Amino acid sequence: MAELRWNPLLKDWVMVASHRQNRPQMPKDWCPFCPGSSKVPEDYVVLEYDNDFPALMENPPEPDEVGSDFYKVSKAYGKCEVILYSKLHNVTLPELDVEHIEKLVDLWCERYKKLSEDEKIKYIFEFENRGEEVGVTMPHPHGQIYGYSKMPLKIKTELNSCKEYYGKNKECLVCRMNSEEEKFKERIILENESFLCYLPFFTDYPYGVFITIKNHKSKMIDFTNKEKKDFADILKKVTGTFDSLFDKKFPYMMCIHQAPVNSPEYANYDDYYHFHVEFYPPLRSKDKIKYYASSEMGAWAACNPRAVEETAVELREAYEKFKRGLKCGDKGYDI
Repeated sequence: MAELRWNPLLKDWVMVASHRQNRPQMPKDWCPFCPGSSKVPEDYVVLEYDNDFPALMENPPEPDEVGSDFYKVSKAYGKCEVILYSKLHNVTLPELDVEHIEKLVDLWCERYKKLSEDEKIKYIFEFENRGEEVGVTMPHPHGQIYGYSKMPLKIKTELNSCKEYYGKNKECLVCRMNSEEEKFKERIILENESFLCYLPFFTDYPYGVFITIKNHKSKMIDFTNKEKKDFADILKKVTGTFDSLFDKKFPYMMCIHQAPVNSPEYANYDDYYHFHVEFYPPLRSKDKIKYYASSEMGAWAACNPRAVEETAVELREAYEKFKRGLKCGDKGYDI
């Protein structure tokens, strides 16, 4: 079964992908993403790989006859891709050279352009799940891209908020957030010439940083070459800072938010929408997980167990530790 089901309470579509339960358990001594598996080229730097068990498909089956005029169903149309960060099985994002991560940024841009050519696709979402704490079973370094045919509710809410704020204030909402954080300073973790990383005033995760571009741009394909390099640089530094915080591979969900595609209702998105990356790290301390429990899930009433003005200090210290490691000779893997 693979279909979309309408939730009338939230006015949102739910993906049903029960066929994914049939995914085989991978042998511990074999990885489909490693050269020699026959699934990927014998040599590559970064690579797009069509998901073998996609929740969304370009040729989806007809929905099962379980819906009604009230409970609507729709085909699970879309695209699910795996983005392989490296041919090396155990390397992680902060261990890669900036030049290597630049190639990853270029691949994200290439796939955004390609997927946007399909007029049925409304939103292209690049993300990475890292660590067993967020359900990852494949250690080979990778992220994913989903091309949605229905605009996800959270993205729609964010777009509407940005559009409404711009209409009232003639100012980008994320640009205002950036200026507020730069003025306050204490929640900023690190920055480079093109990007800023901070713990937003409102984040519901103790270490839930945002990365935002300083110049107002709505999507990655608009970045200059300098901005692409700086984006690769800050991705390496932020994820390296996470690993330095508790001296362990730090789990996270990394979510890239950029402009929608093929959506006339958001036609002037370049005016009001602002590219940014949201991190959702599930740890609240070295050995404790910040669970999304009943209040968060059932009422969407988020609760951060730590004041971000305190955890920002910890992250800045972790960043200094990460920088010292780089100066002592720890460097990324060659491509």
